[in-house]
Amino acid sequence: MEGYSFAGRTDPQIARELLELAGIPRAVIDAEMERVWEIYLEGLGRSLQGAPITVYPGVRTLLDELEVERRAVLGLLTGNVRDGARMKLDAAGLGFDRFVVGAFGSDHADRPELPAVAIHRAEQLCGHRFTGKSVVIIGDTPRDIACGAHLGVRTIAVATGSYSRDQLAACGPDFLFDDLGETERVMGAIFE
Repeated sequence: MEGYSFAGRTDPQIARELLELAGIPRAVIDAEMERVWEIYLEGLGRSLQGAPITVYPGVRTLLDELEVERRAVLGLLTGNVRDGARMKLDAAGLGFDRFVVGAFGSDHADRPELPAVAIHRAEQLCGHRFTGKSVVIIGDTPRDIACGAHLGVRTIAVATGSYSRDQLAACGPDFLFDDLGETERVMGAIFE
């Protein structure tokens, strides 16, 4: 795993690439992938017990504001498999169930496919079409910013991860913040 970047990848992509790097044949990977997730989720559960979890500035406040905002459908788009995302968010006290729609690595291994999955689920739930800049993706990696580009979505980059502000700016997000602490400005960017 040394030198391998997990940032912005889906769990299935990470698992497959690491197993292939370890020399495991694709046929074996395909046949045993369900077992990989069982082992992964067991280990994740153990690692989250009592572990210090950092929630970046502004995240809780922004989620609280969006959860009650009538113009918003709060969704989660993540490369994590669904059960892993639930475990991580609940362990951080952010509450998985507050997200009314979502798209996960367990829905598709290719991150660029996930926005369409989330949009479809939101449209089914709301009976309303979501297109272009009415869809907002907030992320901290170039892959997050790029994943919805083909759909023309609004992108908000936040420099809280392993990528610098300059690296994220080079990806051309619609908005860029150091963190989500300036809730009013972030809300303005979401609903501009």
